[in-house]
Amino acid sequence: MTVKIRLKRTGMKKAPSYRVVVADSRSPRDGRIIENIGWYNPRTEPSEIHINEEKALGWLKNGAQPTESVSSLLRRSGILERFNQAKGITPEASEQQA
Repeated sequence: MTVKIRLKRTGMKKAPSYRVVVADSRSPRDGRIIENIGWYNPRTEPSEIHINEEKALGWLKNGAQPTESVSSLLRRSGILERFNQAKGITPEASEQQA
């Protein structure tokens, strides 16, 4: 079972907001989730990102793969940098992987 950290769309038509969730990669976008770890609102200026750092780091350590959009959110909130420091990856090496 592959576990992904991805966005689940919520909100009204043409007014999206998103939940950052951990889900099986085979489940549909708005389908069954394992855990809700935060939310993202792109409609405010600046956009709001609230992700529970402990839960996100725990899932990343257990091998959950973030999608591209969630990776950028984790990078903007500084969680991905902390994960790479704990893993012993330098910033230059992480840029080469991306």
